[in-house]
Amino acid sequence: MPPATEAGQAGGLRRARSAASVAVSPAASGPVSGSGAERSAYGGGGGRRRESGATASNGHHHRHHPGQQQRQQGESGGGGSGESGESGESGPCSFHVNRSGFPLDEATWERLWRHVASAHPAGGDAGRSIRGEAALAQPPFPAVPTFRPSMPIPERLLAVQIYMRELQYNHTGTQFFEIRKSRPLVGLMDAAREMVQESLPIKCLEAVILGIHLTNGIPGVERFPLSFKSQFCGRTFRHVVLGVYHNGRFGSLGMSRRPDLMHKQLTFRSLYDLIADFQEAYRGYLHTVTRIKVGLSVPHDSQSFETIAWGHLTLDTLRTGAAETRSRLERHSRDIRCKLRKSLFGVPSPPRDRRRGKSVSPHRGLSSVLGRPGRDDGLCTPGGRKSAMPVTLTESGYQIRV
Repeated sequence: MPPATEAGQAGGLRRARSAASVAVSPAASGPVSGSGAERSAYGGGGGRRRESGATASNGHHHRHHPGQQQRQQGESGGGGSGESGESGESGPCSFHVNRSGFPLDEATWERLWRHVASAHPAGGDAGRSIRGEAALAQPPFPAVPTFRPSMPIPERLLAVQIYMRELQYNHTGTQFFEIRKSRPLVGLMDAAREMVQESLPIKCLEAVILGIHLTNGIPGVERFPLSFKSQFCGRTFRHVVLGVYHNGRFGSLGMSRRPDLMHKQLTFRSLYDLIADFQEAYRGYLHTVTRIKVGLSVPHDSQSFETIAWGHLTLDTLRTGAAETRSRLERHSRDIRCKLRKSLFGVPSPPRDRRRGKSVSPHRGLSSVLGRPGRDDGLCTPGGRKSAMPVTLTESGYQIRV
C-alpha cells in the first residue's frame, strides 16, 4: 500500500530511495564514478513516451546484460510505457512515469516495486527486504544553492550541478515527476519547485527543467536544450542536457549515469566543440549518435507562458558532413549570442510596420520635416512632375498642407 499519512509518506520516500539503490547491479556495466545510486545501474532503455512527449533516457548509455531485454519486454505492458512517437521506432519503454502526484497512489507504488523485482538480479527478494525493514535511515535533503552577488558565474553553475548530483540519478524504473514538453514555462517551473520540495532522485529530462529553474536570473547566461539520439545493439536511446553559454564559452548541466554525458564546464569556444565532446563520450560507450537537436534560448522569466523550443535545429549526423554540421551550429550560435546581447543591453527589436528610412524620433528637426531644399512632399502628377503644394507652418511648428 502507498504511504497515506505524512509519517507514512516519509517512510515511503525512504523506501523509494532505497529502491533506487537496490535496482543497481555492479556487474551489468562498466566502471563509472559516483557513489550510492550514482553507480552504474542494471537495465535501462530509451523508448519515448507518446502520452507526455517526454524524452526517455533510462539506460541511454549502458552495456546490456544477457536476458535484460527479455525482462524489460515482460514489464513493458504497464502504464507509462508505449511506442516512440517521434521517428516511428517502436519498442518497450523500460521505465514508467508517476502521474498520480504525491503521495503515490497504490497502483503506481506497486508498479514501482514490480519493476524493481523484474530488473534486479535478486528478483523480488531485494524489494521485500527493503519493504519489510521497520527502521530506515532518513535520506539527506540537499540544500538548494544560494548565490552571493560576487560569486562568479562558473561557480554558480557548478553549485547547481552539485545540487542535482546530490539528488542522485533515479534508478527505480519510475520517473517521479511528469514532464510534458509542450507545457508552458510557468507550468514546468511549478514542477521544478516540486522537485526541490520532494528532494527525490531525478532523470535527465527532469534535470533540464530543474536546471532552468535554478539558473533563472543569473545574468549573462543563456540556456538551451541539447538532445541526443543514439543507437546501441539495434536499440534506440535518447538523452537530453541543458546547454549553457556565458562570456563566449559553452558548457552544459544535466544528469546521467555517466559523468562525461552530463556536466561540461564553460571551456568550449564553440557549440560545435561542445557537441563533439559529447559525441566522443558516446563513442567510448560504443554508442552511435544518429541525431542531435539544439533548441532555442529559454527565457529567464519563470512566469512566461512561452513553450520551450526543444528542436529548433536538427542534425542528422549520419547524413550531414562535419563541415555542414559546423556551419549550421555556428549560425545557431550567433543567434544565441545575439539574444544574449539584447537581454544585457536592452536593444529592442524594430517593429514590423516601421518603414525603412523613416525616422520616428521626437527630436526631428524642422529641416527634416520640410525636406531638403528643392524637394516637395507633393504627389506625383501624371506627367511625372510633382505638383507644387503650398506649405504653411503653425505657431507650434506643425506642417499643414493647403
